[in-house]
Amino acid sequence: QVQLVESGGGLVQAGGSLRLSCAASGRTFSSLVMGWFRQAPGKEREFVATISWSGGSTYYADSVKGRFTISRDNANNTVYLQMNSLQPEDTAVYYCAAATGPGSLRGRLSTRSYDYWGQGTQVTVSS
Repeated sequence: QVQLVESGGGLVQAGGSLRLSCAASGRTFSSLVMGWFRQAPGKEREFVATISWSGGSTYYADSVKGRFTISRDNANNTVYLQMNSLQPEDTAVYYCAAATGPGSLRGRLSTRSYDYWGQGTQVTVSS
């Protein structure tokens, strides 16, 4: 089992920044592929970013590429999502997710590719 706890969400004006954190416990963190997803009201949960177990490879949704950065600290069992130039359309509940087993990052763009989920943290961007 893996427990994931997100933090860092909040209310920010358009153009602002936030950094989300996700603390993991229960399994060797460095063996997990980690991802961030988001879900806006009335919409399906969508992929945002993913990072390999070592942190050496990342992959982003086109909608956030160049604005968001995913990173991880294996010594502290934490994955981050730095979000810059936030826009109202980024408003959503953001979820941290963990995936076990082999596979490429590009094969982990679906919610079905992840085995564990956090409870989510709300990000609201005002115009």
